[in-house]
Amino acid sequence: MSNLPDTILLRYGELALKGGNRNFFEKILATNIATATAHIAEVKVLRERGRMTATLRTNPERIERVAARIAEVPGLSSLSLCIPCAADADTISAMINERLLEMFEFASPDAPRITFRVETKRADKRFPKSSTELDLYIAERLPESLWDKLQVQLKRPELVIGIDIRAKGAYVYFGRTPGLGGLPVGSQGRAVCLLSGGIDSPVAAYCAIKRGCRVDFISFLSPPYIGEPTRQKLIKLVRKVGRFQPKNRLHIVPFTEIQEAIRDDAPEAYRTILYRRMMQKIASRIAFRNRGKAIITGESIGQVASQTLSNIACIEDASLLPVIRPLIGFDKLETIKIAREIGTFDISNEPEPDCCTVFMPHGPVIHGQIEHCRAAEENLDMKGLIDRALKGIEAIDIDTDA
Repeated sequence: MSNLPDTILLRYGELALKGGNRNFFEKILATNIATATAHIAEVKVLRERGRMTATLRTNPERIERVAARIAEVPGLSSLSLCIPCAADADTISAMINERLLEMFEFASPDAPRITFRVETKRADKRFPKSSTELDLYIAERLPESLWDKLQVQLKRPELVIGIDIRAKGAYVYFGRTPGLGGLPVGSQGRAVCLLSGGIDSPVAAYCAIKRGCRVDFISFLSPPYIGEPTRQKLIKLVRKVGRFQPKNRLHIVPFTEIQEAIRDDAPEAYRTILYRRMMQKIASRIAFRNRGKAIITGESIGQVASQTLSNIACIEDASLLPVIRPLIGFDKLETIKIAREIGTFDISNEPEPDCCTVFMPHGPVIHGQIEHCRAAEENLDMKGLIDRALKGIEAIDIDTDA
């Protein structure tokens, strides 16, 4: 009898509510898991009712690395390294006892007792014992040598001994790793994210990815004012936040000519808003090329002058697609908390400016008007500026290999 984990039990929450569409979401999730772990081992994902399992066809010793990678795939509520065995109470009890004896083999006699509970889930209701009956059966048959090391505690124990009863057998596990939740990437289609290099936009991209969007990234550079150091910072940000989805592409758009034109031929107070309107127009066209259905930004109400309600309306007026703002009601501390959790905060804090800092107005308009924006753009060669920017795009495919 093997007492080492060789299977990962995968649980999902929101997907269970999808009814007749659940098969669609499950297939995407299974594909995403296989893609995310391919550089570690060859993983076989099987779908069972209300659960999935992942087994390693190659490199079985890497199961913990595989599990850590799967925990970063949106769509799962939790996962557990588990040991498959026969759906028989005595077999399950023997499996658990053998594993526990290994776990506590070198425990100090003076160590405090570990609180635990047994938790059974019966997907196969033909199993002869109820969940509660099996819990008691397992607990009552623990080896005497463990009595001074374990203590039953039903609420918030340190150790959960889990049993999942299925038609084809049982899974035994010791604890759970939280998943990201959300929906499988790609289930909601594609979108593009305006990535500035600051704290907000990578978090906004993460939030959209977690809700099932396949996100492409768009950034704007203005050499010689903004150049290679910022470019490298953007690549690092995509590499970090991109580990939550299967593939990543960064579109770097040349923006110098556009900014110089706005500086020379548009009202100074409207510069930042006009920059952002041009970004929306260009992002819309890139999205159309890639079947994108929305534009994602890191805007939050009132955070900076360009993010008042009036100015947000001015900027969105230039978009040809819906604009999604996952952080619209966040304060900065909420955004920073997520940025730290996903590992983008330190990169965003690197002192490399984004292009919106170029030719900043001394007195930016706080409550802009759409008609004034449109009037200012009539003085610009809009088609020529946008066409030349689109021709100069650098598209970079970024491998995260998380």
